[in-house]
Amino acid sequence: MGRAIERVESVCVFCGSSDAADPAYLRAAANLGKALAAADLRLIYGGGGVGLMGACARAAHAAGGRVLGIIPDFLVGREKALESVEHVVVANMHERKMLMFERSDAFVVLPGGVGTLEEVVELLSWRRLELHAKPVVFYNPGGFWRPLFELFQHTVDARLTPPEFMDAWTAVERIEEVTPLLQSARPDSRGAAAKVA
Repeated sequence: MGRAIERVESVCVFCGSSDAADPAYLRAAANLGKALAAADLRLIYGGGGVGLMGACARAAHAAGGRVLGIIPDFLVGREKALESVEHVVVANMHERKMLMFERSDAFVVLPGGVGTLEEVVELLSWRRLELHAKPVVFYNPGGFWRPLFELFQHTVDARLTPPEFMDAWTAVERIEEVTPLLQSARPDSRGAAAKVA
């Protein structure tokens, strides 16, 4: 499922699509978009123009960054597909997630709802199954993702998940920490990007 890379070049961002999100989250998403553009890291995202994903994509595009949106046909209207950036319209959610995975060397998870949860749990499940070793970085402002991490730990404590699973991601509280972590990632022996420090 992976390809050999020398460094992280494309970053998939999973995040919320609600315009009602905390303005601080929207600002952080925009700041990440600018930082990715400044670092010449291509943004791969869900294709919409709403919520955190829209804020991130618009900021990356405005800063001269490369952006690829991937969106299912049935969400083009609902999520207001961002026509100003390169985008691919796919048939369904499964195709969207697979294409996002295949086109990305690393993943960033910003605050989001049930859709973001679905995406990241699948991504981490694939990592647990050793289908990839691409870096996963959570932006965790004020402990936003703490309940999820505690649930994962609960499954470890119940001996349903191996303890090393808890090393499958990195969490940071400042959006400025994300891009340097991605830039420091190195490929592992399988040719997929290894976990960042």
